[in-house]
Amino acid sequence: MNIEIILADFSNEQQCADIVSLLNDYALDPMGGGKGLSSFAKENLITELSKLPYAISVICYLDKKPAGLVNCFQGFSTFKCKPLLNIHDVIVLSEYRGFGLCQRLLTKVEEIAKEKGCCKLTLEVLEGNNKAQKAYIEYGFEAYELDPASGKALFWQKSL
Repeated sequence: MNIEIILADFSNEQQCADIVSLLNDYALDPMGGGKGLSSFAKENLITELSKLPYAISVICYLDKKPAGLVNCFQGFSTFKCKPLLNIHDVIVLSEYRGFGLCQRLLTKVEEIAKEKGCCKLTLEVLEGNNKAQKAYIEYGFEAYELDPASGKALFWQKSL
């Protein structure tokens, strides 16, 4: 079994196709919404990602087949006055789960974050996604709180 974890090159056609395919598989999963990507997203994702200097995609290949993906976006921590790296998508295809690929992908992301001088990694996870939560806890993530009396941070959205 040969595992390769790489920083994606948005000018590499095969890697771009793999990013779209992996993200679509994730979107089809119940934990990704169960609907797949729209035609618009499939056709424009790489063009739009490549416009963002703070977008990072890390792909995992298992025996040269795309098996996992992490999409990240660099942000900024005002409290620490340093960059941070937000993990937006974590995907390991169901047939490749159980090989420790998530941990390897997160390790690569952490290496990139350290190279960029980031003070932390952040991510969101659904309450019902217990498998992902377990993997993130094993890697060292924990719920965010400034003061236990104020409670843990919540992730909210407003669609536009």
